[in-house]
Amino acid sequence: MDDFRIDDIARRLLAALPQAAQTMRRDIESNFRAVLQSSLGKLDLTTREEFEVQSKLLERTHARIEQLEQRIVTLEQRLSAFEQATPPVAD
Repeated sequence: MDDFRIDDIARRLLAALPQAAQTMRRDIESNFRAVLQSSLGKLDLTTREEFEVQSKLLERTHARIEQLEQRIVTLEQRLSAFEQATPPVAD
């Protein structure tokens, strides 16, 4: 997670503190930032860009699977028609 978002979250947390606690602003803000970076760093998160790339890949894969499924249906129909049109072979 980028530093801008972490700073924004830290500022929001600081704003929610009572006025008396805001006097220790620098220390608290620094601690909030450190805790957030540490905690969020442990999460297995992906960037928006990586997510978008994987979403597009999944869409293309899904479209390809649909094409292949349709092709299988067509081939099965052709095979069935061929088997019905071909007379059985006598031994």
